[in-house]
Amino acid sequence: ETPVLFKQELQNEEAKEGKQVRLTCELSKPGTPVKWMKGDTVLCASEKYEFKQHGTVAELLIRDVKSIDA
Repeated sequence: ETPVLFKQELQNEEAKEGKQVRLTCELSKPGTPVKWMKGDTVLCASEKYEFKQHGTVAELLIRDVKSIDA
Protein backbone atom coordinates (compact mmCIF):
# COMPACT_ATOMS: atom_id res chain seq x y z
CA GLU A 1 0.00 0.00 0.00
CA THR A 2 1.25 3.47 -0.88
CA PRO A 3 2.23 5.57 2.15
CA VAL A 4 0.26 8.75 2.82
CA LEU A 5 2.32 11.88 2.20
CA PHE A 6 1.76 15.59 2.70
CA LYS A 7 1.07 17.28 -0.64
CA GLN A 8 0.86 20.61 1.18
CA GLU A 9 2.30 20.93 4.68
CA LEU A 10 1.11 23.28 7.40
CA GLN A 11 2.05 26.91 6.94
CA ASN A 12 2.59 29.40 9.75
CA GLU A 13 -0.45 31.60 10.27
CA GLU A 14 -0.86 34.79 12.27
CA ALA A 15 -3.98 35.81 14.15
CA LYS A 16 -4.88 38.50 16.65
CA GLU A 17 -5.75 37.41 20.18
CA GLY A 18 -9.46 36.71 20.55
CA LYS A 19 -9.88 35.99 16.82
CA GLN A 20 -9.74 32.65 15.04
CA VAL A 21 -7.20 30.99 12.77
CA ARG A 22 -7.52 28.13 10.29
CA LEU A 23 -4.66 25.71 9.64
CA THR A 24 -4.81 23.39 6.62
CA CYS A 25 -2.75 20.61 5.13
CA GLU A 26 -3.26 18.45 2.05
CA LEU A 27 -2.64 14.72 2.02
CA SER A 28 -1.90 12.39 -0.89
CA LYS A 29 -4.84 10.07 -0.06
CA PRO A 30 -8.44 11.20 0.63
CA GLY A 31 -10.15 10.17 3.85
CA THR A 32 -6.91 9.52 5.74
CA PRO A 33 -7.44 10.00 9.49
CA VAL A 34 -5.60 13.08 10.80
CA LYS A 35 -4.47 13.60 14.40
CA TRP A 36 -3.92 17.27 15.30
CA MET A 37 -1.32 17.87 18.01
CA LYS A 38 0.32 20.74 19.87
CA GLY A 39 3.69 19.40 20.96
CA ASP A 40 3.01 15.99 22.51
CA THR A 41 -0.65 16.78 23.27
CA VAL A 42 -3.39 15.45 20.98
CA LEU A 43 -6.06 18.10 20.44
CA CYS A 44 -9.71 17.13 20.93
CA ALA A 45 -12.74 18.71 19.29
CA SER A 46 -14.24 21.36 21.59
CA GLU A 47 -15.59 24.90 21.57
CA LYS A 48 -11.98 26.01 20.93
CA TYR A 49 -10.92 23.42 18.32
CA GLU A 50 -12.89 22.32 15.27
CA PHE A 51 -11.67 19.73 12.77
CA LYS A 52 -12.85 19.33 9.18
CA GLN A 53 -11.75 17.07 6.38
CA HIS A 54 -12.78 17.36 2.74
CA GLY A 55 -11.21 14.72 0.52
CA THR A 56 -7.45 15.22 0.83
CA VAL A 57 -7.62 18.54 2.74
CA ALA A 58 -7.63 18.56 6.55
CA GLU A 59 -8.42 21.74 8.51
CA LEU A 60 -8.04 22.82 12.11
CA LEU A 61 -9.96 25.88 13.27
CA ILE A 62 -8.74 27.45 16.52
CA ARG A 63 -11.21 29.90 18.07
CA ASP A 64 -10.44 32.65 20.59
CA VAL A 65 -6.70 32.52 19.87
CA LYS A 66 -4.37 33.23 22.81
CA SER A 67 -0.59 33.56 22.92
CA ILE A 68 -0.40 30.06 24.43
CA ASP A 69 -1.76 28.69 21.11
CA ALA A 70 1.46 29.69 19.29
